[in-house]
Amino acid sequence: MVPKQIFFTKGAGRHKHKLQSFELALRRAYIEKFNLVKVSSIFPPNCKIITKRKGVKEMRVGQVAFCVLSENSTNEPNRLISASIGLAVPSEKDHYGYLSEHHAYGDTKEKSGDYAEDLAATMLAGTLGIEFDPEKNYDERKEIYLMSGKIVKTRNITQAARGDKYGLWTTVVAAAVFIL
Repeated sequence: MVPKQIFFTKGAGRHKHKLQSFELALRRAYIEKFNLVKVSSIFPPNCKIITKRKGVKEMRVGQVAFCVLSENSTNEPNRLISASIGLAVPSEKDHYGYLSEHHAYGDTKEKSGDYAEDLAATMLAGTLGIEFDPEKNYDERKEIYLMSGKIVKTRNITQAARGDKYGLWTTVVAAAVFIL
């Protein structure tokens, strides 16, 4: 069971009940009708990235769907929350890459997304033997990763939201969904 394709999606939901805010976030991400199974962080060799639209069309209602899922919730008014998935893809298609999940309080969409992307790239760089200074900022390390020729691309998908001003539950999700 090695996934052949993957798509990325995100969403946010608000409701007076936490579980229903999660359901609404999944609906906005178009993955509410699948039985989601969380898996860890390996991007399979030769896996093709497809659009969310194409990915959802290939799946059936009730299908078990393996995914890397990040979620975060709050009922604290105006609290900034985020959920991110980072991806690092090796230049050699027969080698595996990394996915990472990150959720944060108080981080902007950009900061949370960069952090998740950095996590995935750092894990892949370590596996590939790319030497780097972990004390340097991500932009400097990203340049080293790309210049090595061993990492072809990195990216992230991130959903951020502020807690509802009246205290409704606010939930954000980001997911990388595998298709077998």
